[in-house]
Amino acid sequence: MSNVQHFAMGQWLLVLAYVTSVAGCALGLACTLQARFAHSARTRLTWLALAALSIGGVGIWMMHFIAMLGFATPGLPVRYDVGRTVLSAVLAVAAVFCGLLVFGVRARFAWWRLILAGVVTGLAVNLMHYTGMWALEIKGSFSYNAGLVILSVFIAVVAATAALWFTVGLDRLLPRLAAGLVMGAAVTGMHYTGMAAVRVHLDMSAADPSGSEVFSFLFPVFVLAALALAVPVCAVLLAPPPGEQPAPSRVETVGAGQGS
Repeated sequence: MSNVQHFAMGQWLLVLAYVTSVAGCALGLACTLQARFAHSARTRLTWLALAALSIGGVGIWMMHFIAMLGFATPGLPVRYDVGRTVLSAVLAVAAVFCGLLVFGVRARFAWWRLILAGVVTGLAVNLMHYTGMWALEIKGSFSYNAGLVILSVFIAVVAATAALWFTVGLDRLLPRLAAGLVMGAAVTGMHYTGMAAVRVHLDMSAADPSGSEVFSFLFPVFVLAALALAVPVCAVLLAPPPGEQPAPSRVETVGAGQGS
């Protein structure tokens, strides 16, 4: 095991990463609740897409790279493959969308939907993390402790399932806060458990890694994330309380029936 630091910029990064994850996850879960009570398929899918963007893009992906600001191999460069980094973001959003599609597609609660959605969403957290680690370039190579990798998967799946379960009562303030805190803990806990599993093997004779420094792409990503979050934030604030959305009018229903 080489001299590797996980908090090179200080442990305040852990707090910032957790707060970022909580914000993205809480907003995404609020969108998921709106989706469960939507009266049309198009509206439901729109809410789920906003939820996946919030959870996958900010709650998971952004949290990961904020935490990775603390990763360093002292005296040696750390770089990121931009293509793989972008892929990790796309996979995170897409995989979370698949998990939320299982749970958020119906208002009626079903245990099998909750468990399946929790497994898929939890695996999405792990998929993003290890794809993000695949983008990491150093003077050397990585290996992983299998036991800690399995533990990281377990943490993400259990906590993601618990967070989705809280959305059943998300119309109340305490469950709303608890859901974001639990899912933020799932993402952050999984990340640092996954990082504890990393074994870094430095090779001084290896060529310097290619790619970009994390700061070169993280700042514009912060700007894009802020702009992306503005849409679901406004949507949640302007939407009626879950369960109180206006139902399709009788005229629209009859007209749709005659046209089919």
